[in-house]
Amino acid sequence: MLYGRAAEQERLARLLAEARAGRSGALLLRGEAGIGKTALLDWLAGTAAAPTGSGTASDGREVRVLRVTGVEPEADLAFGGLVQLLWPVQDRLNALPAPQAAALRAVLGTGRGQRGPDRFLTGLAVLTVLAELAEDGPLLCLVDDAQWLDRATAEALLFAGRRLAAEGVAMVLAGRDDDGFTAPGIPELTLPRLDFEDSARLLADRGRAPALHSQIITESAGNPLALIEFDAARSDQPHQHAPLPVADRVSSAFRARIGGLPERTRLMMLIAAAEGRGDLPLLLRASELLDVDLGDLAEAERAGLMYVMGGAVTFRHPLIASATYQGAVLARRIAVHRALAEAATDPDCRARHLLAVATGPDQEAALELAAAAGRARGRTAYAAASGLFGHAARLTTDPRQRASWLTEAAALALAAGHAAQADRLAQEAGELADGLAVESADGSVDGLADDPSAGARVASVRAAVAFELGDRSEAAHGLLARLGHAAPYTAPNAAPPEASGLLRTAAAYGWLAGDADAVRTAAARLARAGGAADPLVEGLARLCEDDAERGLPLLTRFLEGRPGTIGPRDADGEQAVRMLALTCGLLLGDDEAAHDLAAAEVRRCRSQALIGQLPYALDVLAQTQLLAGHHRDAEATVTEAEEIARDTGMRRRLVRLGAVRARMAAIEGDARRVRELADATPPALRTGVDCALVLLDLGLGDFGSALGRLDPPPPGPDRYTWLSLSTAADRIEAAVRLGQPERAEEALRHCESWARAATAPWAQAVALRCRALVDDRPEPYAQALHLHEKGGRPFERARTELLYGEWLRRARRPNEARDVLRSALATFERLRAEPWVRRAAAELRAAGERRVAARVPAESPIDRLTPQELQVVRLARGGSSSREIAAQLFLSRRTVEHHLYKAYPKLGVGSRRELARLDLG
Repeated sequence: MLYGRAAEQERLARLLAEARAGRSGALLLRGEAGIGKTALLDWLAGTAAAPTGSGTASDGREVRVLRVTGVEPEADLAFGGLVQLLWPVQDRLNALPAPQAAALRAVLGTGRGQRGPDRFLTGLAVLTVLAELAEDGPLLCLVDDAQWLDRATAEALLFAGRRLAAEGVAMVLAGRDDDGFTAPGIPELTLPRLDFEDSARLLADRGRAPALHSQIITESAGNPLALIEFDAARSDQPHQHAPLPVADRVSSAFRARIGGLPERTRLMMLIAAAEGRGDLPLLLRASELLDVDLGDLAEAERAGLMYVMGGAVTFRHPLIASATYQGAVLARRIAVHRALAEAATDPDCRARHLLAVATGPDQEAALELAAAAGRARGRTAYAAASGLFGHAARLTTDPRQRASWLTEAAALALAAGHAAQADRLAQEAGELADGLAVESADGSVDGLADDPSAGARVASVRAAVAFELGDRSEAAHGLLARLGHAAPYTAPNAAPPEASGLLRTAAAYGWLAGDADAVRTAAARLARAGGAADPLVEGLARLCEDDAERGLPLLTRFLEGRPGTIGPRDADGEQAVRMLALTCGLLLGDDEAAHDLAAAEVRRCRSQALIGQLPYALDVLAQTQLLAGHHRDAEATVTEAEEIARDTGMRRRLVRLGAVRARMAAIEGDARRVRELADATPPALRTGVDCALVLLDLGLGDFGSALGRLDPPPPGPDRYTWLSLSTAADRIEAAVRLGQPERAEEALRHCESWARAATAPWAQAVALRCRALVDDRPEPYAQALHLHEKGGRPFERARTELLYGEWLRRARRPNEARDVLRSALATFERLRAEPWVRRAAAELRAAGERRVAARVPAESPIDRLTPQELQVVRLARGGSSSREIAAQLFLSRRTVEHHLYKAYPKLGVGSRRELARLDLG
């Protein structure tokens, strides 16, 4: 019987009822130790397993229950929780897509092949296996003591929990509210303490005399576990005056009870507490080494502190295990861990106990910890691997090894999304490496100076950490500073590969930071070093000098000579180079090539389940879709990127995704939305949003504001964004309309130089349009329209037609004016560009058109779809099965089919076959 939990039971019952009806949901129960989280999970599991109709689905199928409990000593054991959860259902892995099945087999230790490098692949695999299990009937997944789950398990479960939709899965997690466990995106329910009435009912149910209720209730402060334990102890001590939290007072009561047990019982309890998992065979082997046995637990069982059943040893509550362990002296704890290490057959378990034994440098323990870290890294448990490498570094007697392991720990912490921890580890590794590079007394160099690859690795990780923390300029200058202290190299002795790679990465960081000086410095050092020319770095340096005519051809060479894909295990700084490779097509004005490159990268990330790398590729793909006039596709793509960035904790990526939405809103004249996005964007990342504000001002006729923004234009790299030419053209038009064409001269020079070098027909057309505006001549307009016919950027073509139509009307050539203005109006209407629709309609009327309906076209069928429904429908229309779509979009098959079920009536169809007949734009 649970007291005072009616509201919580109702909430959980609703969640279970939804799962029975085929809908999914997740919930986090949060509260202090002893508040009753486990009791609620037990009640829910009992409700689900009830033999009556309440425990079955509407179609008679039983509710399956999977359960995992976090164990404090296993918090650093990679995927320990996931093994506990999925071991009983490992036979279902064959139904998963191959990369996902390989990921879970690696976790469970049942596979031979290599799994992918993306830490979120495991979360996707967990989602899929839960959905597969739910095919047999509703599934209830219970996670207790979530604050003690290993990080890899927690990430996988939370990733799956956030993406549950229509599978028939209910996931309930329970965690303490003071242990730092967070579950972004999962609804939370905080358990309050019991009031006096419910506390009294609980005590009465235990047979406690009412006369003692008040004292016990006051002492317990409404904590159910405290009520039970203080009642069991029949305590008359004035606990209410003690300055300790309730949980600490309960622990103190447990320690007092444990202290009254025989010494051999206490030792056996300590072995169980130190082992943590309740692994009976391991406990028996270790206890034999310490001359105790299972019979010594009898007193603890009779006291209700522990249970031995089903081949496992279990403490009644985690606080009892903590009280047992904390109440033992250090020497006794070390002896127990030594016995457990000697008795362990699992190498990861042995390494964990060796760490607890070590009180100073211990090379043997360090090597075993490093080996365990390598295994965790191979399973993409990057947080656990980082911690293990950090422990190994602190125990090793080899300073060089310490620097190497600290560097690896920093890189893995960054891969796990823990940038602050990575920063601390990288700084420590850097300081150690710098110290080791000092010459010893005999003149030799003792350290990393004679190992360029090791030094480069330290520098690369430190820069990658700075980049991820948002200080991109510091990332570039940190690498340059490190290379400045290294041994000089001059032609004809070319820079070693490590130095060349770091200089290229420094240039990439500098470009992405908008730091022209860093790009120039990296290029100059590479040039002095001799060796093969680097077209990427040299091309970026030329653009920093606003020399597009020599810079852009170099980037073309870089792109043409680049392999189709980058390997999955990229170096730390290679991600920055990859980002540049994806955007090079846009820098060159070749939107079609940029789209193809981004689409190929998205396909690669999907096929290899590289979820963490996907948001940036999707962002670039959305940019190309927007420029091509496919606004709904761009919206769907950027929505997916935002969801993945949110689900994977990539907060900085979320902010950077705002530029596409801002541009789209500016075209459509949604001033409120553009300004909201601008307000939410940090100044360092504002260039794309500022470009959208310029376009918005221009469309609304606020030419002064349009010209005043980005004045002077951003220097160096920020002048060459994916919107750079369009924004230059916007400012030129604003200057001419204000009657200040002289203010357009610099922008016009930049625009024409860029267009000549880019060679894209649409770019040359925009430059000609700008020249026509400034010179007030018709010939460039005509030439521009001829180039626009070759395709690309329909919004820019419509703007050229609008301006040419205005010129023709003013020149008293109305018939010609109406032809181009009708075309402009049609494009603006299709793009829902309301300010531009109004302008084009007004010009048409002024040119003598009698019937002009300035309107945005009626809603098309695809406008009724949500972004995710649109993605699913497009893939289904292309012939992909539900399972294939699920693997591509990181959803469950049930959720895909749910989206199709909702989309069919919106589109007026009833099956996949009918989708093929639809024009989806």
